[in-house]
Amino acid sequence: MSIWEILAVFAAGVGAGTINTIVGSGTLITFPVLLATGLPPVTATVSNALGLIPGSISGAIGYRKELAGQRRRIIRLCIGAAIGGLTGATLLLALPSTAFETIVPVLVAMALVLVILQPRISKAVQRRREHTGTVARTDGGPLLFTGLMLASVYGGYFTAAQGIIYLSLMGMLLDDTMQRLNAVKNVLAAVVNSIAALFFLFVAHFDWTAVVLIAVGSAIGGQIGAKVGRRLSPTVLRALIVAVGTAAIVQLLLR
Repeated sequence: MSIWEILAVFAAGVGAGTINTIVGSGTLITFPVLLATGLPPVTATVSNALGLIPGSISGAIGYRKELAGQRRRIIRLCIGAAIGGLTGATLLLALPSTAFETIVPVLVAMALVLVILQPRISKAVQRRREHTGTVARTDGGPLLFTGLMLASVYGGYFTAAQGIIYLSLMGMLLDDTMQRLNAVKNVLAAVVNSIAALFFLFVAHFDWTAVVLIAVGSAIGGQIGAKVGRRLSPTVLRALIVAVGTAAIVQLLLR
């Protein structure tokens, strides 16, 4: 890499770490930059997955206060995320690179609709529970476990906008604040990235220069994202999710 390419990859890592911690979709920043340096798509995807691990961990640490009291929920959901992440990483090497390209924009669009409607749907669900006398499950039940596991299959495959899908599912099925759900999202992303990366280390080609640059940049970005994201109101955070998700859909459709 030239010095300008090195600076561009590092800056992309900072940006990806920041946006991943707040919303998700940081891969849409790093992936095009890696392709611009001349890396093949699969090598860029693998290098990106490895490099974003420190950013995911950094973001989760930054949200540690919001993680308090969620240990059982996180452990259960992380099991599904790990299974899905490993499956997605395997599919990346087994399927053609265009396999998910048609379904991804649809998934992100559906997730954005759920994010927008989540307050109304949550109120409707709460009224129904009060009427029937049922108590909400704190872990989201089998539906959330299965949904997050399937979302993690996609996360292990490409990762772009996986955080938006996580937030939409948890927002629908868990009665909790957006900030606490965002903290869980960061942990799940760290698990998926780590599982996929460990798999890639043994079976795929990657570029160590790109990995190191993104790793350092995303770790810095994770702390920036945590400081910014924790100060956002639920309404602003939801609006940011929709804005980033819309940009993600446009970029995916134009690729």
